[in-house]
Amino acid sequence: MADAAREAFARAVRAGLSARPRTLPGTWLWDEAGSVLFDRICDSPDYHPTGRETALLPAVAFEVAGLVGPRASVVEYGSGASRKVRTLLDALDRPARYLALDISRDYLAASVARLAPDYPAVAMTPVCADYGGPVRLPVRLDDGPVLGFFPGTSIGNFAPDAAQGLLARIRDTLGPSRLLVGVDPTRDEARLYRSYGGDLMAAFHRNILVRMRRELGADLDPEGFAHAVRVEPEPFRVEARLVARGAQTIRLDEDAFVFADGESVRTDTSHKYPPDAFRALAERAGWRPERVWLDPDGLFSLHLLRTE
Repeated sequence: MADAAREAFARAVRAGLSARPRTLPGTWLWDEAGSVLFDRICDSPDYHPTGRETALLPAVAFEVAGLVGPRASVVEYGSGASRKVRTLLDALDRPARYLALDISRDYLAASVARLAPDYPAVAMTPVCADYGGPVRLPVRLDDGPVLGFFPGTSIGNFAPDAAQGLLARIRDTLGPSRLLVGVDPTRDEARLYRSYGGDLMAAFHRNILVRMRRELGADLDPEGFAHAVRVEPEPFRVEARLVARGAQTIRLDEDAFVFADGESVRTDTSHKYPPDAFRALAERAGWRPERVWLDPDGLFSLHLLRTE
């Protein structure tokens, strides 16, 4: 880990553990190990968003391609393993380039390297960036249509005001464009507890503690914290927490953060946006909703937005 990234990680940890309520920013869940764990979660039948999106995306990809037109540039936010973008690249008419944005540099490079041989006519550029803040792309996008792609449920990691700000920054980054966004509208609490609980999800969230110990030299016991989720009503969301099993102390250099038995730190939040609510949010961010497609059971949605 580069010195600047390590310092940013340490600052985020100190700020989050000093805050009340305590938080550890979900951005730091995503190193290579976290990305691998999340890929395994996505393959689990209990995690509903991935299967529903994977079934829905091929049904809409050619309609999206017809609206976007030929020789498009595709910019994927949170590209991960770059699996889902294959459906779009296959449907689009002679796509010109693919820019993959992700925060895990090594995992990003490996994913793009695996994808590139299957699409030799598409110029591929990995962009290591935290899309939660401003992003500068290394190439210009003014030589053809632009399609942003933000799959999964990542927009739900942002509360409404923050999600609006993120969508506005994406609009500024992409310029005249369309944006295909995955959104989870699910309100079935039993299903949400199944999706966000379990051993793999616990390992994914405890991985931030493993990173803190490995990369920051923090003195802590990752197994001293249990993973727990709860559904909150306003705004409707799932919160993930690490809960102290007995008294625990996290030491980072000269700082000591003491947890009583049962005290928790929030590691992630997933907001659930019904279609009308998300359309209104996108409009406030300067996008015009163009299409929305819903899973037959209402468990996932894909929104196509465009700039005015």
